[in-house]
Amino acid sequence: MGKAIKKPAKDTIMSFAATQEGTGKSFGLQELLDQIGAFLGPVLLYLVMLFQTEGSTFQIYSACFAVLAVPGAITIVLLLVTKHKFPNPEQFEPESKEYVPFRMKKEFVLYIAGISLFAFGFIDYSIILMHVSRLYTPLASGLAETSALVNSGTLPLLYAGAMLVDAAAALVFGHMYDKKGVRALVWSTLLSAPFALFVFAFDSIPALLLGIALWGVGMGAQESILKAAVSSMVPKSSRATGYGIFECSFGVFWFLGSWLLGALYDVSIPAMVAVSMAAQLAAIPLYLCSARERETP
Repeated sequence: MGKAIKKPAKDTIMSFAATQEGTGKSFGLQELLDQIGAFLGPVLLYLVMLFQTEGSTFQIYSACFAVLAVPGAITIVLLLVTKHKFPNPEQFEPESKEYVPFRMKKEFVLYIAGISLFAFGFIDYSIILMHVSRLYTPLASGLAETSALVNSGTLPLLYAGAMLVDAAAALVFGHMYDKKGVRALVWSTLLSAPFALFVFAFDSIPALLLGIALWGVGMGAQESILKAAVSSMVPKSSRATGYGIFECSFGVFWFLGSWLLGALYDVSIPAMVAVSMAAQLAAIPLYLCSARERETP
């Protein structure tokens, strides 16, 4: 609920400011900063759990949440300061000559259909984490603690590594979007779609690490150019509505895909991998049609 309330408004404000420096570049930079936090968070919790050796599990988690309250409080303060300094962020983007009411253009409909398929096939990290815990951690595999590269203490570091890849990919594909437009999504999707194959089809640490890295590429593209594209398709006067539709469709299909892929995991992992890759790759023709529609006078 928190994300549903926050994200359309945040992305709308970001789109206004992004007109100053380039939409793809700006959303990529925002994602870079976001993922620096996503990287430091798990590392910080890893250090807390490393040094908080005494006490029950509840006490250890309490210490973790107490530490996380500090950056949370700083965020609120920065938000209030920014609101005071820039009370009207819509003024960053020049006013259009005339009011343009919101309507679902064909390019936007095709784009929403494409990102919905992408969301449907993009496996959530919680399923990856569960899979890793079952196959690679000492308790699940029977390996000695010293002989396992992945254990309960290093699981947060895997996520942190994925966030670093996410940050770098967001910058790269953000710059690419400013030059190539929606077609940049084609390259990011082709690169990230096979991540499920490496994570779930091969029982090896190198394949796992490669798969998680490709998952990070998909997340980076998702959080940068997927959002940047909306700002170029929806007029300023109805930008928040456009982002609301974007987030709603993306969230609904991510939920449906996560439910189906989670169910398939218990039945047939190969089927889960096939559905995941097929759904993501099926989004590519819709991206291309959306780009072609936008270029048609």
